[in-house]
Amino acid sequence: MSKESITIIDYGIGNLLNVVRAFEHIGAQVRIAETRQDIISAGKLVLPGVGAFTNGMHELKVKNFIEPINAHASSGNPLLGICLGMQMLFDSSEEFELSEGLRLIPGKVVKIPDLGVNGTAHKIPHIGWNELVEVNPNSWNNSIFDSVDKNSATYFVHSYMGVPDDDTNRLANCDYDGIQICAAVQKGNVSGCQFHPERSGEIGLNILSNFLNKE
Repeated sequence: MSKESITIIDYGIGNLLNVVRAFEHIGAQVRIAETRQDIISAGKLVLPGVGAFTNGMHELKVKNFIEPINAHASSGNPLLGICLGMQMLFDSSEEFELSEGLRLIPGKVVKIPDLGVNGTAHKIPHIGWNELVEVNPNSWNNSIFDSVDKNSATYFVHSYMGVPDDDTNRLANCDYDGIQICAAVQKGNVSGCQFHPERSGEIGLNILSNFLNKE
């Protein structure tokens, strides 16, 4: 098992304990970032979260975490956003009101359409297991999806979805009644999962392990 160190940001929003347990399960030495200095000194950084975009960004601002997170990304060190944490990597979100994000992945966060492409209503939020689909050929090689089987299923809970400006930043999609939801993103050293790897069984643990062992 790996003994790599991982730093997980605690800003009072969401699924911190489950993410900590998942990384500990794969052998990581977990540090909790509660201060700016904890983020500044991090090697590999994880931004988890559940809930509303505006609330998440508000808490990051209150704790003065935005600048060190962006500095970490600019330094080339690995950064992983999970669920709300992935959405906050984008430029902005339309949830409740137009809100500015971290601007690490060009694009915006929008509401999942209430209807599938055939015009039939479907459940919002999108909850449950859905298959990951590779968007760009061979893009999973040397990514957090390296050696993950194509069409593996992971667990989703969300009402909004990220829409990258550049489709080359789409690492994976999932199909929800014909709507192509961005399931994962990657831009250089910055990655994000809309799904919850910490709740996605062995597939999710493999994804977290790939991030943990990223150079």
